[in-house]
Amino acid sequence: MSRLGIIDTHAHLDDNRFDADREQVLDRLSRDMEAVITQGTTYETSVASVRLAEQYDFLYAAVGWHPEDLAGITGDAWLADLERLAREHEKVVAIGEIGLDYYWKENEPREVQLRRLREQCELALALDLPVVLHDRDAHGDALAFVQQEKPKSLRMVFHCFSGSLEMARELWKRGIYTGFGGTSTYKGSKKVREILAACPEDLFLLETDCPYLTPEPYRGRRNDPSYTEFVAQNAALTRGTTWEHIAEQSTKNALTVFDRMTRSGRMAKYGGSR
Repeated sequence: MSRLGIIDTHAHLDDNRFDADREQVLDRLSRDMEAVITQGTTYETSVASVRLAEQYDFLYAAVGWHPEDLAGITGDAWLADLERLAREHEKVVAIGEIGLDYYWKENEPREVQLRRLREQCELALALDLPVVLHDRDAHGDALAFVQQEKPKSLRMVFHCFSGSLEMARELWKRGIYTGFGGTSTYKGSKKVREILAACPEDLFLLETDCPYLTPEPYRGRRNDPSYTEFVAQNAALTRGTTWEHIAEQSTKNALTVFDRMTRSGRMAKYGGSR
C-alpha cells in the first residue's frame, strides 16, 4: 500500500515544469500514490505520457487532443495515430484530455471543437475506453452534446467540474463521473463544494490537474499528485465522512471507469472486472 492509498485521475507529468526534477518527483510519487493517470493534450504529449507510464508501474496514460491545441492537427492521420497509441500500449486507459474551451478566443472555432470532440468520443467507444472531458466556458454545448449525442455505453468523466449543480445532476443521471481537484479547496469555490457534497457516492473522482490548480494550503506552488491528499481531506470534510472512506470509494470509482488500469502495472492486483 502506498503512503496515501489514493489515485490522482488527472495529471500532466510531461509538463516542462517537471523537467528539472521529474525523476525525483516520480520516485517519491511511487511511494505516495496508489496510481496516477497522466493526460495527453496533443499527439506529442500523449506519446510522452505513454512513455512515462511504461517506465513506472503506478503510472497510467490517457491520449488525446485538448481543445486549446486543436490548431496543431495537420493532415488526416491524427485520429489513427491516437488509435495506434491506445491499441499498442496497454497502459493507455482513456482518451483524454479532450473537450470544449470557449474561454480563449484564439482557440479553434466552436464547430471545429465539437467535431474533434465527436471524433475522439467515437474512437473511445470503438476502443471501449472512457473519455476525459475539459469544459471551460462551454457548459451549454457540453451538456447538449451529452444529452443529444453521447452513446449510452460511452463512459465519460468531466474533469475539474465547473458547471452548475443542475448540470451536474443531468450528468449524474447518465452515469457520468465528475472530477474534483484543487479548486474544491479554494475559499471562493462554494459552488464546487456544493456539487461535491451532492455528488453520488459512485460518481466522484479525485484529481490534481498538476502542475496547475494547486490546492490549499499550497496554492501558488507547483502542484503535483501527492497534493491529492488535500483534495481528499477537503472532500471528507465537505461530504461529512472520513478520509479512509474517501480514499476507498474514490479508488473504487477510478478503477470502475478506468477499468483498463486493472490489467497492468500496480493496479493489476485488483483484477479485471468493472
